Amino acid sequence: MADAVIVDAVRTAAGKRNGSLSGWHPAELVAQTLVALQESTGIDPAIVDDVMMGCVTQIGPQSTNIARTSVLAAGWPETVPATTIDRQCGSSQQAIHFAAQSVMAGVNDVVVAAGVECMSTVPMFSNAPGGDIREVYGPAAQARYSDRSAYGYSGLVPQGISAELIADRWGLTREELDAYGLQSQRRAATARDEGRFAREIIPVVRKHRDLETGEIKVLDGLLGEDECIRATSAEALAALKPSFIPEGRVTAGNASQIVDGAAAVLIMSAQRARDLGLRPRAVIRQMTVVGADPVEMLSAPIPATRRCLQRAGLSVEEIDLFEVNEAFAPVVLAWQRELGADPAKVNVNGGGISLGHPLGASGAKLMVTLLHELERTGGRFGLQTMCEGGGMANATLIEVLT
Repeated sequence: MADAVIVDAVRTAAGKRNGSLSGWHPAELVAQTLVALQESTGIDPAIVDDVMMGCVTQIGPQSTNIARTSVLAAGWPETVPATTIDRQCGSSQQAIHFAAQSVMAGVNDVVVAAGVECMSTVPMFSNAPGGDIREVYGPAAQARYSDRSAYGYSGLVPQGISAELIADRWGLTREELDAYGLQSQRRAATARDEGRFAREIIPVVRKHRDLETGEIKVLDGLLGEDECIRATSAEALAALKPSFIPEGRVTAGNASQIVDGAAAVLIMSAQRARDLGLRPRAVIRQMTVVGADPVEMLSAPIPATRRCLQRAGLSVEEIDLFEVNEAFAPVVLAWQRELGADPAKVNVNGGGISLGHPLGASGAKLMVTLLHELERTGGRFGLQTMCEGGGMANATLIEVLT
């Protein structure tokens, strides 16, 4: 099999909800990342065999195969095909897997894996009747889990309830969740202040959409820094009310933020990169996806990580950096407790709590950050994993090439 290598990886900054990216059409926002890959590598986009793009809420401006619309918006040749993928929060991580698998199989030589979610424009669950995601499950799936009940729900539950169930199972306290949320914010602020994100973020025009009139205004300057990092304190976090149940532990301070954003990763066969005179920055060593309990839902990164490491023949201790998506603090803390990973290697630059979780873009976004941080610190192996709606998780292992 051919080696699937990462040649380049970029992302936009995260725009806070109704913030500096809220006026962008999603296809045009992610098109900026495609153009950035083209400009940084000098490739002729006509050589791209496929563009695989993650997007979760495929309705309105994110519908009708937004990947194809994005290719056209980027000005790329009409001959470049594209497809949109939905594996919930892991959609663009799955795009990376599909892209790498097609290269390894010899079907494609050059593929872009990308992701986008403009949550200001296309709100989460806007594709579900009445905004209740449980309405789309159907009676058969609900009946299968009808004997499961928690916090006033029966059967399949919203993700916020799943986060509370994980906190229950692993005995995580509100204080532990808040402490993790504070750590995420502080790590992200340090990374920003030290300029760690400068190489991975492509600045884009700031466009704001007025909530009442729908008018879009182009604002002064470019957005080149994540605008959702918050200055907070333990006292401020402790004062927040639970988000999902009155007696709960999950709050806005220890859960991921709603943001707008996009990311893209250029994947090639090692031979094609050599032919083009491009330097492979990392090789994708292992990929896995697993299913788990759809009621508890968010614990699947644990078995996904174990399977990925087992197949790679590596131990937790041999991994230099981990990116575990911070959908909710209980997800990461339960994962750490089960895997025994050194907290100093996990989400070292913050995560979804501080940097936002743009759903379908998050998998590619985490890969961008993981690659750049491994290069900055001289690390060799990096693993990222992502919990996903319905009780699934992807895990991806990369090795940096020197």
